[in-house]
Amino acid sequence: MTDSHVTDTTSTDDIKQDLIMPDVEEKIIPIEEEPKDDSNDSTQAESLADDSQEKVAHDEEEKPPSADLHEDTPTKPSGEPTPSRMLGSTHRQSGERNWYVIHTYSGYEDQVSESLIQRIDLFGMKDKIFDVIVPKEKQIEIKGGKRKVVEKRIFPGYVLVDMVVTDESWFVVRNTPNVTGFIGFGVKPTPMSNQEVDRIKKRMGVEEPKYKIELKIDDLVRVNDGPLKGFEGKVTDIDEDKGRVKVLVSMFGRETPVTLDYLQVKSV
Repeated sequence: MTDSHVTDTTSTDDIKQDLIMPDVEEKIIPIEEEPKDDSNDSTQAESLADDSQEKVAHDEEEKPPSADLHEDTPTKPSGEPTPSRMLGSTHRQSGERNWYVIHTYSGYEDQVSESLIQRIDLFGMKDKIFDVIVPKEKQIEIKGGKRKVVEKRIFPGYVLVDMVVTDESWFVVRNTPNVTGFIGFGVKPTPMSNQEVDRIKKRMGVEEPKYKIELKIDDLVRVNDGPLKGFEGKVTDIDEDKGRVKVLVSMFGRETPVTLDYLQVKSV
């Protein structure tokens, strides 16, 4: 009996190669892209556009008023806003030129006049505010038995202004220190009549004050100034041109005529 010997022709290296690297077919699986949502992009674009519009509107609201003004617009050194900056173009005033009356704190009339003249230059209002007057007249006072001519205000607490009333000129006058307001209705000043203005100017232009003696012959008066202060007497004569009166005064048991300035006596 003959033994048959089968020889395996497969090499050891081939076997190792089969164990390490199996013959696997390489397959590439493509990755499908998700479909693009165009509506989402459109929504985002609209949102960005709305945000941009809101930002522009917000910027316009915060834009300072001075940006719309000409660079030559006058401003006060202390930072007081100009009339045009405060009022804009409301056109509340008539724009007519007349004489108007402003009310001030009593005793500050001259100070208001000086301050207003300065503000006219500062705000460039010479084409709208033309003149400022504190009405005064000359009066006679008796002090220490001596006559003295003095200037006194005709209307204490009031100042006259010749001006064209616009929103801007109204602002300049009304905001002058110690001015309490215009004479008129609401914010609309009432103009003076020409007759009233002429009467006041004529009264201011009198060089020598006229005497107005409100006494009559035989009136009983008391002397209120001078060496005869406290004595009483009767009026016997009146000299309106010189402003003097003759009074019959009782002294030492007898009546003595004395000539006095009419401001030295007072009716009793």
